[in-house]
Amino acid sequence: LGLLYQEYRDKSTRQEIETRRLQDSQTDPEESSPSEETPSEAEPTSTTESKAPPQISLLRNSNSRFNLWQDLPEIRSSGVLSILQPDEIKLQEAMFELVTSEASYYKSLNLLVSHFMENERLKKILHQSEAHILFSNVLDVMAVSERFLLDLEQRVEENIVISDVCDIVYQHTVNHFSVYITYVSNQTYQERAYKQLLQDKPAFREVISQLELDPKCKGLSFSSFLILPFQRITRLKLLVQNILKKVEEKSDRETTALDAHKELETVVKACNEGVRKMSRTEQMISIQKKLEFKIKSVPIISHSRWLLKQGELQQMNGPKTSRTLRTKKLFREIYLFLFNDLLVICRQIPGDKYQVFDSAPRGLLRVEELEDQGQSLANVFILRLLENADDREASYMLKASSQSEMKRWMISLAPNRRTKFVSFTSRLVDCPQIQCVHPYVAQQPDELSLELADVLNILDKTDDGWIFGERLHDQERGWFPSSMGEEILNPKIRAQNLKECFRVHKSDDSQRRKLGSRNRQ
Repeated sequence: LGLLYQEYRDKSTRQEIETRRLQDSQTDPEESSPSEETPSEAEPTSTTESKAPPQISLLRNSNSRFNLWQDLPEIRSSGVLSILQPDEIKLQEAMFELVTSEASYYKSLNLLVSHFMENERLKKILHQSEAHILFSNVLDVMAVSERFLLDLEQRVEENIVISDVCDIVYQHTVNHFSVYITYVSNQTYQERAYKQLLQDKPAFREVISQLELDPKCKGLSFSSFLILPFQRITRLKLLVQNILKKVEEKSDRETTALDAHKELETVVKACNEGVRKMSRTEQMISIQKKLEFKIKSVPIISHSRWLLKQGELQQMNGPKTSRTLRTKKLFREIYLFLFNDLLVICRQIPGDKYQVFDSAPRGLLRVEELEDQGQSLANVFILRLLENADDREASYMLKASSQSEMKRWMISLAPNRRTKFVSFTSRLVDCPQIQCVHPYVAQQPDELSLELADVLNILDKTDDGWIFGERLHDQERGWFPSSMGEEILNPKIRAQNLKECFRVHKSDDSQRRKLGSRNRQ
């Protein structure tokens, strides 16, 4: 608890990576990691019924540095470690981590408010509207965290063996966590406002730099504090998943964990959708302004439409019989805008404009890779429009700049096309997996941002260092550099990861089966 949340979170995920590395190198995944071993030094002490259970004072001691439930003096001296089964101790650790991480998170939020937001010099520099965009409803978020933490503290102090925490998570998610959606949805404007203030107001830049240098911040940037709520709500879902993997199946604690996870997933999805909606609307307006239609105009802006991928490709000139030609004039540049429901094919014209000469619904696209065509036709694929702008079938032979770019276009254009490896939803016993050891921020719409310790199924990979993956905990898909992760080699660990993931999402599966049954009826 002496750690700020950024430090706590980094330490926790690094430990998770090391634990998985250790398991991956072992033959039996059930072998416990060092952090999960019951301390041999614990001295059981006889307890009588008249003796009140010792209270855990960890949350009230800001200087405490304990990381594990089993390391608490109250736990070590109680003798409870010699009574509990190893699986129950692991569950206690998982629940305790949720509590202590919330305390660390609240501490960081408090610093964001007291050290930055309420700084008198900063107040004088910022206009009221600027401060509102920059800090949004962080006071509401902090109040919700405080109330949540108090209820968690009370539960921990009821008994040295924690009964449950997911029922508390459920109640707070349903009744209070909507403040996260408001805060996270403002993220696009918040980031832009911060960059603009740094650029336009030297006084703001100077004060922020001075405040960041304060020992309280421990070398952490102001922006790392601003992003805390989004990181926390996502991490909270993963902490509940971790508890869910450890509770007894078909128990009351499994039911509350599943309920809490479902509600958290709803909030996280709403947060993600809020961020995307803000940025997508602006992006669509910008694209609309750049397009000039040579064919019948298609309205681009729609609330249900967003950009999946854009970029330049080389189109082959002439009939297919000219494939064997080896001239530089064989290809000419075209530019594609691929939306979730529409493909627009253009040529770039002067003035940063694009002239549209064909289009097709995304559902009417088919792709086919050309193989063994020689060096000049490497990374070439056929794009077939079953019904184009002229209501006819049309084919384009397209060349990408690299193998990864070709595969990325093919998967984006035809998402139902079979990948090299199968997906999570296929329920295959084994599949290549990778663990993220370096965080990655997506640079393109078809890429996937990664957090430390994320585990993904590998659906496809390229020779030039890119992986198309599906993250296990939320089934989000996208491309990322292979250097960001380490492949999980132990088949037992891979199977265990899938089994845990199926369990976490089994309530979703049963819901899908019910819907499918209704649809058939």
